[in-house]
Amino acid sequence: MKKIILSLSILSVIAACGGGDAEKKGGEGTAATPSTSETTSLSDLSSNPVYQKGLELTGKYQCPTCHKIDEKLTGPGYREVANKYAGADEATISKLAKKVIEGGSGVWGEVPMTPHPNVTEQEAKDMVAYILLLKK
Repeated sequence: MKKIILSLSILSVIAACGGGDAEKKGGEGTAATPSTSETTSLSDLSSNPVYQKGLELTGKYQCPTCHKIDEKLTGPGYREVANKYAGADEATISKLAKKVIEGGSGVWGEVPMTPHPNVTEQEAKDMVAYILLLKK
């Protein structure tokens, strides 16, 4: 039961990762640029294709509007989410991806994560996989 609740929480956070028009100027958004401290801790991940794809997608869907790697904004930081769901299996990743698409509330506070129906299931899974890579 706790895993389900946690999964729904992560999906809520991830769902708040956008909501802007992904079709702007050729469909490409800009990814957030990590701070110097974030760059140091992420440098070993930069060649990982899962990391690259997730970073691209979170930028495309404007997730950095509500989330940062190590800081809470409107939603929790990616690292906090990754630590909460460390060791997530494929079923948990699917549940979190569904939460990105459908939105939700209550897991990370009172501010709801808006739904993102323009995100495909595979894109949502790719974003979740990227976020999970950021655990400490």
